[in-house]
Amino acid sequence: MLALLGEGDIDAALQAGLMDYAASPADADDAALLSAQQRLRAAWDARDRHRARAARLARIAAEREARRRAVAATPEAPGAAAGPALPPAAAAALARARARAAGHKP
Repeated sequence: MLALLGEGDIDAALQAGLMDYAASPADADDAALLSAQQRLRAAWDARDRHRARAARLARIAAEREARRRAVAATPEAPGAAAGPALPPAAAAALARARARAAGHKP
């Protein structure tokens, strides 16, 4: 495996059992194997995190799109206002203001 790593053939080292080999930190010969194992584990963990994030973002986007379609598909009642209804106090104040404005017109 050391020869394969020395040649840069990571795939062949993996096939030869690089990740199954119990490298000893105390053994100087195993230092290269241990380092390669650590780098591969870190890369695989990063790949897993990236895949999980991509799946999470895809799920969020699908949920957002479903909400948008649900809102767009709901028919509005005829004669309904385009926005949300005003609270009763605000509707009363608006009605008084409109009545005053209508009374002051020439």
